[in-house]
Amino acid sequence: MLETITLGGGCFWCLEAVFQRVVGVSDVTSGYMGGYVDQPLYNQVCQGNTGHAEVVQIQFDPHQITLNDLLDIFFVIHNPTTLNQQGHDVGTQYRSAIFTESSAHAEVARAKIAALAGDYSAPIVTELATAAMFWPAELEHHDYYRQHPNQPYCMAVVEPKLQKFLQHFAEKAK
Repeated sequence: MLETITLGGGCFWCLEAVFQRVVGVSDVTSGYMGGYVDQPLYNQVCQGNTGHAEVVQIQFDPHQITLNDLLDIFFVIHNPTTLNQQGHDVGTQYRSAIFTESSAHAEVARAKIAALAGDYSAPIVTELATAAMFWPAELEHHDYYRQHPNQPYCMAVVEPKLQKFLQHFAEKAK
């Protein structure tokens, strides 16, 4: 049986590109969570007025990849110590966040954050919250990196995160 976790770590194009390549992950959908506007649109979320984070909703087979392993990847490919920012992407929509579907997932996430706390020179500011309504992003944002690998943002921001994943987790790559 598949399980679901929703992660925010900056631009969803980066997270999507990485998690699509993880063994045991069956689906990755870019979208929005954690805000107060129904059916938000990309332009609204980018303005920072909706309260939503750009996220990816990940469906995975826990017999092939554990939530703990997914969170290891998540914490390597983004900076969990910068409040509402990843690189040049600034605003609450780019916050580090873990939205859990169960108390068991929340416990794993809390334990992971606690275990990693000493590994960073600044406090981990990753939001841990119960999953709320997930709003899929518009279709042009799905499979963005695969469709636009030569787009300047993809080359400058997405590709390095993908390479970091492959460097640290080659054994977990499809």
